[in-house]
Amino acid sequence: MRAALAGLLSLLPLSAAAVDAVAEYARRAALPANERCAGNSIELPVTLSQEALVDTAYDTATGRLRILYRMQFNDLTEGWNWHPDIAAAGGDYYTFKYLPIASTTEDRGSYRAEDKIGAPQEFRIRWRYDYFFVFDNPYDFYARDAGDDAGFVVDVPATEADARRLAGGDLRMGLRGRLAADCLSDSTTFWKSTFATPVDFTLKKRYLIGKLVEVFFLDAASGKLLARLPARP
Repeated sequence: MRAALAGLLSLLPLSAAAVDAVAEYARRAALPANERCAGNSIELPVTLSQEALVDTAYDTATGRLRILYRMQFNDLTEGWNWHPDIAAAGGDYYTFKYLPIASTTEDRGSYRAEDKIGAPQEFRIRWRYDYFFVFDNPYDFYARDAGDDAGFVVDVPATEADARRLAGGDLRMGLRGRLAADCLSDSTTFWKSTFATPVDFTLKKRYLIGKLVEVFFLDAASGKLLARLPARP
């Protein structure tokens, strides 16, 4: 059996230490700059969705389920993470990778206008906030030359029925990280509405920056911890 997780997965609380990413970012952003990154250990849920490229493969002979969260294209493409000189020397163009941790959408009303002359219409205003944990130590978890299988891999015992259930939507993922001394960043992108797409769309990306300490996987139905994957020494 091999399956990709489908649909947006709601997240269970991961542990007593887990925090709400949206509230945590807002709390830290409101603090004075010299206090924002105090208490730098943090535990967060990872958002799993159709875009997350989580694959499962079940081996009936051994009764084990392989879980792979792919990271090959999870590069943070903000300008401060561009490193052409390092890439020219054989390193990575993008140092920081990301894991999605939350997303919220706000509809902010509408207005009436003409994008096409003589055709007044209603234009909506929508804002989306995407939150990420970004980290510069991905190779503490997988080899730099891992290719298509670059990512977080765990192998857990499971019945075939449980494996199907987990692949069908009961799998959860979380992370534990250590925040950097300068742990917050953000960016804004705006798309103006058109006659064909009558939505003024603003995308705010908000980043918690640090080192990844471990990732872990859970069973949503039972709350059972399936596996922990710590950073390699």
